[in-house]
Amino acid sequence: MSQSEVEPCLTVWDWLCVLRLEQYSEAFRSAGLATLRQCRNLTPDQLERMGITLPGHQRRILASLNKTHSNRKEEERDGEREKPVPKERTRFRSSASVDCEPSPLVLTTSDAPLPPVPPRSIPNCPPQRFTSPLSPSPSAQTPASPKLDRHADKAPPVHSRSQCSTSTSTSTPTHTPTHAPLHPPNLLSAQTRPQALDIQPPVHHLGSDGGGITASVSPTASHNNDINAPPLPPKAGAVPKGPPPIPHRALYYQRRWVKLDVDYLRYFDNDKEVYSKGIISTAFVTNVTSVGELKFEVVTNNRTFIFRAESEVDRKNWVTVLQDCTRGCHLRSTTNPGSTLSRDFQGYLELRGLRSKLYTVVASDKVFLYKNIEDYRLGVGITSIEMNVGNVKDTDRRGFDLTTPYRIFSFIAESEQLREQWVDAMRDAIDEALSNSEVAQQIWAEPSNSLCADCEAPQPEWAAINLCVVVCKRCAGEHRGLGPSISKVRSLKMDRKVWTEELIQVFLLLGNKRVNSFWAANVPPSEALTPLSCSEERRRFITNKYRQGKYRKYHPLYGNQRELNHALCINVQCSDVLETLSLVFCGANVNCSTGMASWPTALSLANAHSQLLQAELISHNLNTGTVRLDMHRPRHYSAPPCVSHNGFLFKTASMARAITERKAKEEFSRRWCTVNDGTFSYYESDKNSNPNGALKASEIVCLAVDAPERHGYEHTFELYSESERLYLFGTDDPDSHKEWVKSIAKSFIPASAEPLLQLAFERIGRLKCKDGLNLQTSKVGWFALVGSTLHAHLEDSQEEEIHLRKLNELSIQQDNEVLVLVERGRTLYIEGERKLDFSGWCGAIQAAAGSGGDTLSQQQLTETDIPVIVHSCIGYITQCGLASEGIYRKSGVNSRVKALCDRFRQDARSLHLREGEHQVDDVTTMLKRFFRELDEGLFTSEDASSWLSAAAIQDISKKISQFQLLLNRLPCVNKATLQALINHLYCVQRFSELNQMNLHNLAIVFGPTLFQSDGKDVNASRAIEDLIQHYTFIFEVRLTSTEPGGHFICTVYLEEKKDTAEQHVKIPGSMTAAELTCEILDRRNIQVKGKEYWNCWEVSDKEEMERPLHYQERVLPILHSIGTDSHLLIKKHLAMEAMMVYLASKVDASKHGMMKFGEERSILGLGRSSGIFHDRYFILNSDSLRMYKEVRSNCPERDWPVKNLKVYMGIKKKVRPPTCHLFICRYLCCDSQSEMREWYATFLSIQYDGNVWPQDGVQQTRVSRVLPDTRHGKVSLIPLRGSENEMRNSVAAFSQDPLAVSEPTNH
Repeated sequence: MSQSEVEPCLTVWDWLCVLRLEQYSEAFRSAGLATLRQCRNLTPDQLERMGITLPGHQRRILASLNKTHSNRKEEERDGEREKPVPKERTRFRSSASVDCEPSPLVLTTSDAPLPPVPPRSIPNCPPQRFTSPLSPSPSAQTPASPKLDRHADKAPPVHSRSQCSTSTSTSTPTHTPTHAPLHPPNLLSAQTRPQALDIQPPVHHLGSDGGGITASVSPTASHNNDINAPPLPPKAGAVPKGPPPIPHRALYYQRRWVKLDVDYLRYFDNDKEVYSKGIISTAFVTNVTSVGELKFEVVTNNRTFIFRAESEVDRKNWVTVLQDCTRGCHLRSTTNPGSTLSRDFQGYLELRGLRSKLYTVVASDKVFLYKNIEDYRLGVGITSIEMNVGNVKDTDRRGFDLTTPYRIFSFIAESEQLREQWVDAMRDAIDEALSNSEVAQQIWAEPSNSLCADCEAPQPEWAAINLCVVVCKRCAGEHRGLGPSISKVRSLKMDRKVWTEELIQVFLLLGNKRVNSFWAANVPPSEALTPLSCSEERRRFITNKYRQGKYRKYHPLYGNQRELNHALCINVQCSDVLETLSLVFCGANVNCSTGMASWPTALSLANAHSQLLQAELISHNLNTGTVRLDMHRPRHYSAPPCVSHNGFLFKTASMARAITERKAKEEFSRRWCTVNDGTFSYYESDKNSNPNGALKASEIVCLAVDAPERHGYEHTFELYSESERLYLFGTDDPDSHKEWVKSIAKSFIPASAEPLLQLAFERIGRLKCKDGLNLQTSKVGWFALVGSTLHAHLEDSQEEEIHLRKLNELSIQQDNEVLVLVERGRTLYIEGERKLDFSGWCGAIQAAAGSGGDTLSQQQLTETDIPVIVHSCIGYITQCGLASEGIYRKSGVNSRVKALCDRFRQDARSLHLREGEHQVDDVTTMLKRFFRELDEGLFTSEDASSWLSAAAIQDISKKISQFQLLLNRLPCVNKATLQALINHLYCVQRFSELNQMNLHNLAIVFGPTLFQSDGKDVNASRAIEDLIQHYTFIFEVRLTSTEPGGHFICTVYLEEKKDTAEQHVKIPGSMTAAELTCEILDRRNIQVKGKEYWNCWEVSDKEEMERPLHYQERVLPILHSIGTDSHLLIKKHLAMEAMMVYLASKVDASKHGMMKFGEERSILGLGRSSGIFHDRYFILNSDSLRMYKEVRSNCPERDWPVKNLKVYMGIKKKVRPPTCHLFICRYLCCDSQSEMREWYATFLSIQYDGNVWPQDGVQQTRVSRVLPDTRHGKVSLIPLRGSENEMRNSVAAFSQDPLAVSEPTNH
């Protein structure tokens, strides 16, 4: 069928559906254009008159018409040539026929012409035309080539019961049709197809007919299945190569699962496969007929596919559906691979695992794989990949992976440049698959929105929803670089949820043209962007345009904050959205007060007046930082000059030292002050033109906001300059004070630290700091102190928060001007360039890091939100007082208790409770006093009565549920503290045999204390008793879990197992053997000397063996695994030094040699004679320990994975080893102590990858549990180790010589 034959049957609607421009169908109908032929002479002017104004849509329509008509003319020229005349097909009689006898194959005449020759397939070239002996072409006289055989093999003969009689070749073809291949037209149809059908007919293969396998048919099965990841199918219709089919051969059928969708007939190995073995485009199917018993054939331009159903009903259903699907215009698939309209990128790609390349086509939101370009042109492929579940990433110079949930396709391109093009094309396909163009089409309905607001690139698919501009993909990337505080970038096609009807109307109302009348009112021609501008130019332009506001049209009220806010409140009540945009981005505060109680904000005011578009614009700018106002006019195309802020302030004389006393009103002088052109100036009066003094923004290093009423004027602030001068200003007007602070801060804070300006800071300024990654040079950081949180903006990093009350340590070195902050084991060094502002920072941070009041949330906290005072007391009592008789019932000495309370309230983190220095009864009394004097109480004054009521509930399950409900209502600090305290009391009562404090006794003590009552309410004690008794259920923990405060307590011995050497230690889940060793040594004040190797040992008394734990090994799992006859012991590892020397001298990590091997007999109580041990040859490598009968043996007798082995040392007497050097890993005996050390050292080296002992010694690992990381977010920090004196020395060395800190001895 030629192009000209198809063209009249194609409607304009079908054609526009292919182009995805079906919205213009009504315009074509109104113009009287119903078919594609009537549109062939359309011009751009005619399209314009029809209402098709978008240039991109016009180009797409005209390009399609040009290609269609050029192909048609080419086919008409081809049609003028003489067509080949094929000879009547040769028919064979089937040997398997049941209705007629087999007969030899004979030709009708002896000189009959040969059948037409199939096209020659040449890679990357179009197929040659068919030739015939009747054709005058000389090539018709040449014999068939091997390619002819290949094509013949692909179409085996079809035999039916009626084949013995005369029949047409259409109904019972005997070989694949070999008509001249038709060039598929470039026209598509959007005709709908039936729903997907799941069937399992076979695909034809050469063989005997008796081997045919019937297939089930399920025409109504769903197209979607739960599918596992299958392998990539081989090429479609794989047939063995060989000569043309000969008589007496029939067909083999293979069972296949077949699906029919709107565009393709696909067949799979089974119904679980995702990717097909072959696909047949329904656009190329020319005929579907029934042939023979239960068979039907699907005929394309030059191939025939034969299927066999399981029943006649199934076959009829399939034939009917396929005929309906292919009736009429055949070449009409919306993803027709032969169409020049659908393909986005195509070419050959090599698929890893296959020897040949596959022709790959990226079309819209799919990727198609074909055996070669000829199959692509014929519409017969291998499989298609849906890109909505795909992901593309580069792998090497020419390779890339297409990853789906079902398999990974690893492609190799022909060059690196082509790989980049393939990756871009497939990523575009993914975007297309995930996109929805509905919003984009609505936004583009405004003509100016069809061009990028920044570079005028066509069809922009992104938008900054708070700036109200539509931008292209490249400009959107630069908008993201501004951060969400400036530009909130969203996709028109993928972020469907954000595009409310109101937001769409805002973009349609404003449009890029009107919005740019504000944003780009003063763009110099030399700085304007084009679609070809580079990334650097885009970044510079977009930063100037939106962050700096360089090109905007200044509002007449610019610089007058109060008038801007007033104008905003008035304007949101009307429909002028552009005016609102201008006000907001010229400095109006969207969160300003309207002065009306009913509608306190501009947003509520807009909603009250039903201005939904105004409300939408304001809502997207509530958390947006206004465009940076540098308090000066742009240098180019600027509006008339205007000060950013001015007014009267009261000022004292500048000072060279910190202000320690209160300044009375009489010490202040009234001055006219201005912030203009980056300079803060103050005048004698507003009539004077010459300032009394001025501070450039670059000279201001710190701005401090004083507490109200600190000085004579109620509201004051301090300015610190580079020249070590302090300026104090004040006013009684809180609004004026706020505006001055904001304006001055904006004048000297850089753009990179602008988020700090949104905070209600008490102090803001510039400091230098050093971190763990670079000790040689200091970084400039911008810091803001807000309450007890220090916000930091360092160079090339995002904002970081340091919670000062959660610091592990805070030290100030005034001599060296270094401020050291340690949080979770991570340290930040802040340097003071100037003593004046540095001392102010130190005092402010120190005050913020201390306890701020008498409530729990105002205390110094641990990482887990437990007050440090509670955590320290619980830890000390757990270690030293669990066995103390009458604990918490006995009272301490009042003077010592009061001194402890004062020290804890002054700085809880600096006080370390130590055995011998502090008494248990003093600590317990101090803890009880802390809870009794706590503001709001532990249970909060609001919910305390509810806890008491819950304690009166009789039903236990209801009581526990009510307790859990109340627990979840507590603030996080109260909840964490309550859990830690109850967990501690739970541990105390488990030692009640020693301390005489059972549940009832503890409840009597802590009931009135925690509820702050007089003790008369029995429910208070009952509540505490219930909390302790049902602790594991209420807090949902296990007995062995490791929640804050510790749930597992064990006894550890020092050097030998005796009562005087035992220590009770809390074992958290993260504690390592090295940390346990350090804790015991610290508790006994044992100093580790240079060549001493203290270690934690697992000792089994019953087995008479011991095992040194690796220093990184977790202790808690060991405690769970050992029995009651085992214990942990801290002692020196005397052989460690020799082992380290041996490992340092080894070149190879493996070891081999002879040892004696034996296993303990299974009958308990029987001894073992020395004759049971046998000499064996062992090889120890990185994977396993292998035992051979002798050195020359090839096959090992035993093989043990090294990583799973536990190695013990010792002498088990009942085993009766032949030597005293017993190496217990299945009982291995060595001849000497040194040999046993070498084997054991090799085991440890392999199991822990050479990390046998910490490089800096076990003492240096004491902080690893407390300090798990060496980075504070993105601020790199240095962990401090050692004593306080060592830390101070390292800080001093740091300020003098940064390189000295990197030496191990300092840290």
